[in-house]
Formats: sequence, structure tokens, C-alpha cells
Amino acid sequence: MTVIYHDEHADPAYLIDKQIAVIGYGKFGRPVALNLRDSGVKLMIGALNDASGQTAVSDGLNVGTIAEAVQQSDILMMLLPEEIMPAIYLEQISPHLRRGQTLIFSSAYTVMFRFIEPPPFVDVGLIAPRIPGAVLHELHESGEGFQSFVAVGQDASGQSWTTILAVAQAVGALRQGGIEVSFEQETELDLFVHQAILPAIHNLLTTAATLLLSRGYPPEAVFTELYLSGELGFYLKQASQFGLLNTLNLAPRINQYGTTSRIDRFNELKLQRLMEDALKEIHSGDFAREWTKEANDNYRRLRSFLKLQENLEIWELEKQTLELLGRDVDTNTD
Repeated sequence: MTVIYHDEHADPAYLIDKQIAVIGYGKFGRPVALNLRDSGVKLMIGALNDASGQTAVSDGLNVGTIAEAVQQSDILMMLLPEEIMPAIYLEQISPHLRRGQTLIFSSAYTVMFRFIEPPPFVDVGLIAPRIPGAVLHELHESGEGFQSFVAVGQDASGQSWTTILAVAQAVGALRQGGIEVSFEQETELDLFVHQAILPAIHNLLTTAATLLLSRGYPPEAVFTELYLSGELGFYLKQASQFGLLNTLNLAPRINQYGTTSRIDRFNELKLQRLMEDALKEIHSGDFAREWTKEANDNYRRLRSFLKLQENLEIWELEKQTLELLGRDVDTNTD
């Protein structure tokens, strides 16, 4: 039976004499660090570069190099981008590890596929929030918290779960429940959503938009009805609170009938096979090898794939709709 941990399962006092280092102060590392700061733990930032270091200083945090953070801390939260983490681990982290330290990852990917192989004398754990980093701090401040996956990958000290749960509680990752999984399960579930579910949703919406626009429906109405209004997001939000079946039952009867009477039209065996293929590629490590090759090739194919998407004619109409609605269309991700 799956174990789900909550705040009451953690011992915050365990962290009183421990220093936590957040390695990386980017879009995920920063909100995690701010949550830890607000929880009153002893904290240090291992900054990847001067820019992130200055941001951490501005936030009132103790900042050092990654090597200094490793040397001075008991618990290391590995929050660097996965494509650069192995090299940084090998050069700046691994040489300074000592017995009794704990490595905590927010994604099991690099450990699961052995891009990082921690030494046997350290504890290895996982605290993987199931929400984007952009809202981690906001949800912690509000007291709402968020759901997460938690795991122990290596228990050298015999105290791994005590450490993981104490840190998870400080981050806010147990407020809505920390679900115990294996490193393998976290990795495969995360990759599956991004390779089997989101591609299907993206294709479904762009296909629907193209069809409706070709039949003369106004772009402003099409994009609003499909997703800009937030109705679809609200449906999924309700599902996250009440479950998918209960959300269906909460819909107006005409929508219940329209959904249930037509659902079998989309019950394609091909769709199941595509999902099975995606899961097989993930489980076998084929995707991990493909992604490593892609990163080493300076993301050449990724840029090509993104270009193909950007060249779809519907995006200009979407941009015009966003502007008419007064939405901010700045997509700068730096």
C-alpha cells in the first residue's frame, strides 16, 4: 500500500543543527530556498554564476560557491538543470562529499539513468513537487502547500527518511501530501506526462483551432473557447481537487451527455499503442540517451522542432487575440 506523508510525520527539530545548501538558484532553486528561509532553517546558497549569486544576496541569503556550499553543509539540495548537473556534480560537488551528508534531488532523472552516481557513504533522497517552480513560494506563503513525490534512494546513515521528511516539511511539500515512490517511478511518470499526455493535448488543441478557423469562426472566439478563457484549466483544477469522475458529474447535464456519448469515438487502439511506445522508450533508457545526444549536439533537433511549431499559421491569430484581450505576450524565459 502506498504511503502518503503529511506535516505531522516530520520532525522539524531534526534540522536545528543542520545546514542546508541549495545548489542552484534558478527558477526552481530560488522558490525552494525562499521556502526554507521562511521555515527558519540554517541555509546557504551554492550559486552557479554571479547573476544568480547576486539575486540570492538581494534576497538576504548566505551565498558561496558550489564547492563552498558542499563543504559547509550537511544537506545538499540539487536544483540545477538536469542537462548541466552531471558535469557540475563531477567537478564541483563530488570531490567535496563526506560521510553523513545527504543529497536531495527534485527529479530522479540524473540518478535513475546513472548520469550521477553518488558514493555509498552519503544518503540520497528525492523531494519532487508536482507543480511548476513559479508557484512554489506562493503556495508555501499562503499555507496551502503542494503535493509531492518523496523517496529514499540510498540510506547510508539509517536516518534518510527523517532527513527527507524534515526538509520536505520545511519546503511545504507535505502540506498536501508527500507520496512515497521509487526513483524509477518518479522519473518514468514525469517523462510519460511530457511525452504522452502533453503532446496529445497540444495536438488536440491546435487541430481543433485549425479546423474551427477554417470554418470561419472568429479567432478571438476560437482561442477563448478552447483555452484562453481558462475554462479548460478550471475543469482540470476541479479534477485535481475532486477527481476526474466527480468533476464530470459536476458539469451541466448537457455537457455530461455530450462528453459521455462521444467519448468512445476517441477510444483509439492507436492512441494506447503510442502511449505504450512512449513508456517503453522511457523505461529502456532510449529517451535518456536520445536527450543526452541532443544536448551534446547543442539542441539542434529541438530548435528544429520548435521552429516547426512556431511556423503554424494559427499563432499569429493567437497573438492578435491575446493583444485584443490585453494579455501580456512577452515570452522571455531568461
